[in-house]
Amino acid sequence: MSVSLTYRPSARSRAEGAIKAALVGAALLSVVTTLCIIGSLLFETLSFFGDVPVADFLFGTKWSPTFAGEQASFGVLPLIWGTIYLSLIALAVAVPLGLLCAIYLSEYAKPRVRKTIKPVLETLAGVPTIVFGYFALTFFTLLLQDAGIEVGVYNGLSAGLIMGLLVLPTIASIAEDAMSAVPQSLREGAFGLGANKLQVSLRIVFPAALSGIVAALVLGASRAIGETALVLVAAGQTPNIGLDPRESYQTMAAFIASISRGDIPTGSIEYKTIFAVGFTLFVFTLVLNLISIQLVRKYRQVYE
Repeated sequence: MSVSLTYRPSARSRAEGAIKAALVGAALLSVVTTLCIIGSLLFETLSFFGDVPVADFLFGTKWSPTFAGEQASFGVLPLIWGTIYLSLIALAVAVPLGLLCAIYLSEYAKPRVRKTIKPVLETLAGVPTIVFGYFALTFFTLLLQDAGIEVGVYNGLSAGLIMGLLVLPTIASIAEDAMSAVPQSLREGAFGLGANKLQVSLRIVFPAALSGIVAALVLGASRAIGETALVLVAAGQTPNIGLDPRESYQTMAAFIASISRGDIPTGSIEYKTIFAVGFTLFVFTLVLNLISIQLVRKYRQVYE
């Protein structure tokens, strides 16, 4: 007499299989969506370069794509410089203040204080950026003028400084999480060797959390580079290559937002500039993130 054994999956295993399939589907959907975005940008960008030489676009110093006829110019350097310059002003504010906040919350603040300040920082990160833009335009610019600084209504200084406040919560929160994740045994060992609180914070905890801190800085830089509404409202729309922060500047993201609002015919050269600038911004942030991944891996290998 033969007995046949057949495997019947349980309800739990079937549910786990369905969950696994859903997770795989979500991951594939994100990959497909990203590829579709890249494809749409690349297709229109190649079409744009069929009309405008690549060298003129990358190395030209005058940006006026909406002018008619021979007055139109497609040099993207003013937009790239405006993006970098305003981001540097923002990071000059956000990096030191954000890291100081992270060190305080992780190493000095009492648990009760940390539980109060950390949610406030995260709430600040959720404020719509348009609010920061009008705050910079209607309050901070007037404050600079009252302080004797000759700035125009639209200027890079107020936009950059307020953008720093916008980026600060992101850097502070992620860096604090990285520092809090450092094992307590490292701190106790340093205290046992006679180190004080400041030495433990800067020479033990900070280097041990460096991979997470680098990730926080890169994420903050990426947000500054891609910021749109604040720059559009407070910095103006003047493509500019200069070092005077009191002047008006335009960034790549702000140009895309401003030109998209206009009545631009689909398929025109002005329409294609949106995709060309968008692809340039995409490559810019991609390179930045690739560099950050290498830095995170490097320092993570040291401290694992």
